[in-house]
Amino acid sequence: MTTTPATTGRAHLEAFFSRVNPRCGRVILAIDATASRQETWDAASHLQAQMFETITTVGTLEVELVYYRGYGECVASGWKSDAQSLAAVMTGVVCASGHTQIAKVLRHAVREHAHEPINALIIVSDACEEDPAELYVAARELNGVKVFLFQEGSDEEVGKIYAEIARITGGAIAKFDSNSAQRLADLLAAVSAWATGGVRALADQQTAAARLLLTQIKR
Repeated sequence: MTTTPATTGRAHLEAFFSRVNPRCGRVILAIDATASRQETWDAASHLQAQMFETITTVGTLEVELVYYRGYGECVASGWKSDAQSLAAVMTGVVCASGHTQIAKVLRHAVREHAHEPINALIIVSDACEEDPAELYVAARELNGVKVFLFQEGSDEEVGKIYAEIARITGGAIAKFDSNSAQRLADLLAAVSAWATGGVRALADQQTAAARLLLTQIKR
């Protein structure tokens, strides 16, 4: 295509507006709130603010909290655009005995993405008590939404299921334990940076968590 003053000027305008109108990232943060997870839930309640702080120079972030607990209870908070609003929801939640509901989370993400595109789904859990085949079917319906699964503990069978969901969606997996709160914080911040600024913003994080995700995600 021939370059003209008009096309050059339009390119400059587009570049300008991309700087003054930073990208808005939309991320679903889904956390297992079954009984064994209270300590991790409390930690995440304090760490989630770093998700918003990370992207202040990249763009803006909207986060919807989804949690499941008890017997069939799976709750979505609605979209929050600041750490205080999200924290207010999280501090009011008490974990309760029950099974995982990852399939519900995936199907919810499918509906949200159909209504208005989302960039990423984060799942924080330590277990999977569902039929893996059902989860894989739901994951394939996400149509471009990357799933990032952060596994507490080292259960190998759970890890295999999470890895397959990440592979299907082009996302990534990582492990942490109850003593590595900073690692979880870095992982949440890394996904937030990617959701608002793409691979370049993720690389700019320069943390071990960001480098781990970079080696896995499909670009």
